[in-house]
Amino acid sequence: MTSDPMDIRSLQATIDQAGAGWQGGITSMSILPEAEQKQRLGVPLPDERTVARIIQQGQAMREAARIQAVGAPAAFDLRNANGQNYVTSVKDQGACGSCVAFGTCSALEATFRWQRGNPGMAVDFSEAHLFYCYARSEGQNCGTGWWPDHALTHVQNEGIVDEACFPYTAGDQNCNLCADWQNRLTKITGFTSLTNNAAGMKDWVSTRGALTACFIVYNDFFSYHSGVYRHVSGAQAGGHCISIIGYDDAQGCWICKNQWGTGWGDNGFFRIAYGECGIETWMVHGVNGIVETGWLNNTRVLGLWTIDQDRNAWVYLDNVGWRRVAFDNDNIFIDMLVQLVAAKSANRPVNVYQENSVIKQIYVF
Repeated sequence: MTSDPMDIRSLQATIDQAGAGWQGGITSMSILPEAEQKQRLGVPLPDERTVARIIQQGQAMREAARIQAVGAPAAFDLRNANGQNYVTSVKDQGACGSCVAFGTCSALEATFRWQRGNPGMAVDFSEAHLFYCYARSEGQNCGTGWWPDHALTHVQNEGIVDEACFPYTAGDQNCNLCADWQNRLTKITGFTSLTNNAAGMKDWVSTRGALTACFIVYNDFFSYHSGVYRHVSGAQAGGHCISIIGYDDAQGCWICKNQWGTGWGDNGFFRIAYGECGIETWMVHGVNGIVETGWLNNTRVLGLWTIDQDRNAWVYLDNVGWRRVAFDNDNIFIDMLVQLVAAKSANRPVNVYQENSVIKQIYVF
């Protein structure tokens, strides 16, 4: 615990002496006893030999990460991409080792907003569903933690509900989904491992959305306030999962979103140096895409596109993007196309039902 001002001054002196270039401070995490700090992690550390290999690979990755990815900008931040913020608000996992659920949901939400091209899109996935339903089904709990590839596999195969269907509170509990949960599921098309691939990580973040990543937390990290974090003191506390939302080659760092509330770090966010604490070399995953199934209500038809092929027409919906019109048979295809043309001509809102991003039903106001 580093809550005493004298301890903070000692830590800052160590940081400055090492030339680490970040600022420590009294935070919402540093004031907690050590046992409670560890409760707010949640990725089980592998054996000592594997941890040593992860750290060693990270040191080798430091220089590789500084090399600019082909086609990727030298710096990128999903909070300010062309002046728009695609990152959802910082949350607090509380006294439960559920960081995997938060790091996963954060990446899903930013990816969905980016996929839609809609930074204001109201999206809030249920961390409780991931942790208290799926992790619990695997025998995991607040004391054991979990793994991000397991979480993403469940989202791909079974789906995740919205926060309102199962709100999160910290502490082990039964799976308690809302009554209509089966109608509120969102799935992903798949996910990709980007471990040991810094160039791929940069390219992914700047073109497809946030990443989930795990790293090894040391005791000094709980006192992080600002700057680019580099480990300078303290023992290993455990493993932690967060989302990577950007990077900066000039500062040599990844930009990350944590889930320890806004009283820790830079209003809940942090920067960590390339190659530090296994951030690229332990577990890094990108979400391939969000499967879009369900009703899109009160939207408008902004454009239509077709080509000289049987049943091949697309509609551009406001704040949604291009969606293909169902191509099951001639009658359905022509009927829906006529309705869409009429709605566009009259500038009338529509409700559409999409299945895997294909428009299957239309209701015109």
